[in-house]
Amino acid sequence: MITVKSIYISIFIIMVSFIVCFAHLNGSSPDSDEINDGIKTIEAYNTMMEVITHKRCVNCHPSGDRPLQGEDSHLHYFGVQRGEDNQGLAGYKCGTCHGKENNNYSGVPGAPHWALAPIEFAWEGKTKSEIAKQMMDPKRNGGRSHADIIHHLTEDTLVLWAFDPGVNAEGIEREKPPVSKENYIKAVKDWIAAGAIIPE
Repeated sequence: MITVKSIYISIFIIMVSFIVCFAHLNGSSPDSDEINDGIKTIEAYNTMMEVITHKRCVNCHPSGDRPLQGEDSHLHYFGVQRGEDNQGLAGYKCGTCHGKENNNYSGVPGAPHWALAPIEFAWEGKTKSEIAKQMMDPKRNGGRSHADIIHHLTEDTLVLWAFDPGVNAEGIEREKPPVSKENYIKAVKDWIAAGAIIPE
């Protein structure tokens, strides 16, 4: 079965092949370790983006002022709005329903500091490269450094909630990202450590 990940890897390998051929024509040859490192970097990027572009993350990074919810990413019930602090309107805050952990009796998800991502961090409708460029640009990520990004993506309890999303109101387990938490964390750290290269 052909997957998006395998297509990206195939394109990258073809590009590397062209570089190798061009280098040979010019009397030089790229180091095989460099090529292997490049392939590993792209694999780490694709693994990380499988999580970042998953509905568990995108639902809280909408392009508008209403959060999304559910497996079909519909608009949040009850007309919930962003509010000035990204935690809902006065008297109707996220914390009114969302606690610090999942409520598997009611089906309401929860994690510490439940909130929408700021509107400037909207991911809905964007490509992987657009999200990655926005995420790594200090002018568009709240001035975060690489170390800050690693901390947020791999240690923030709200981010990691995606791997333990609980059940919905019908008692059905919510879909998790198609990558384990451990592999995701490793991919984030490997990608940034290798220079945070963003394929076009």
